[in-house]
Amino acid sequence: MSAATATPVGACVGCLRRSWLLSSLSGPMEYCARDRARLLELLALPDQQLLEALAGRRKAELRADYASFHAQEAADDPQLQSICRHRPGYPRALDGPAAPPMLHAQGGTARLSALAAAPVVTILGSRIASDYGIQMARSLARGLAASGVTVAASLTDGIAVAAHAGALDAGGHSVAVLGGGLRVSWSRRRRALYERLTRTGCAVSELPHDCAGRRWGLLASERILAELSRVAVVVEADAGPGELAAARHARALGRTVAAIPGRVTSPLSRGTNELLMDGASLVRGARDVLDLLYAPDATQPCDQQSGTVGAVSRDDLRPDLRAVLERVGAGCDTPDGLTRTGMELSAALLALSELELRGLLVRGDGGRYLPVNPL
Repeated sequence: MSAATATPVGACVGCLRRSWLLSSLSGPMEYCARDRARLLELLALPDQQLLEALAGRRKAELRADYASFHAQEAADDPQLQSICRHRPGYPRALDGPAAPPMLHAQGGTARLSALAAAPVVTILGSRIASDYGIQMARSLARGLAASGVTVAASLTDGIAVAAHAGALDAGGHSVAVLGGGLRVSWSRRRRALYERLTRTGCAVSELPHDCAGRRWGLLASERILAELSRVAVVVEADAGPGELAAARHARALGRTVAAIPGRVTSPLSRGTNELLMDGASLVRGARDVLDLLYAPDATQPCDQQSGTVGAVSRDDLRPDLRAVLERVGAGCDTPDGLTRTGMELSAALLALSELELRGLLVRGDGGRYLPVNPL
């Protein structure tokens, strides 16, 4: 194939210039991040209007740099590539007015295109999550990934990290959406997870590789998560606007929003319970999400009762074990708690150990036990 007819590789110069411009205006964008609606309005502006709105005293300097911009790919890493809306394979879902015109992708753009073409479920939630929230996020992602669904999440702490870990547990694929450049916006303690997920999945960002992104970048990345998704599931979140912003944006775009219910006494359940009261779909596990993605009678290659891979069905349990599992789910989640319901301590310990071995319970902090999936 001649050079004249070859398919262009990488994002076009105009879209790469947009990425550079956002990085150059990072200071003013950070100031505007105090108003999320204003930030989205700015991200929807064309380059020249964005420059006029935010450049201030640097206007002449940035205009000159903009005119002389020269794009250069990261030649030292063949898996660190770029793609834009002017190239085949750019995720079709990214078509909103404030959607990014291009993305940098660690893991390659061909892989990103394939993952975005599959059904995408975004998993959202608090960075400061409980044992229950982390276990639910991991189990949910594991069941979805095993069913061929692409899991998308940020790479911050808590729910997002658990979601990626769950997808990897199942040998599946996930997309991490970062709020800064792909070389600088993940912490060293997440290096192993980052390397694992980019071996089979992708990490993406609209900002240049060396741009920290700061707070505004994280807020901007939420719109990418919302737009990529067919279903957005909030696992655990407070009711503040910050932790529910991506879900609200997904709903405004017409995406299906779902939430996992939590204890009414827990601050980390206020957001999810509020979403459910506002009409979000209730989710108990991967099966419920698959029902939202497909026809209710669609068969999926995951366990249809629990939504997890290889888990023992509760219907196969002896009545005494099922009763213990139900009591743990109701809050009697320690051996002492079970003895207060009338069980002998030895019987409680034996039942908890057996349920843990069967993969239906996991140990949390303080000697508590957590159901892998809700009843």
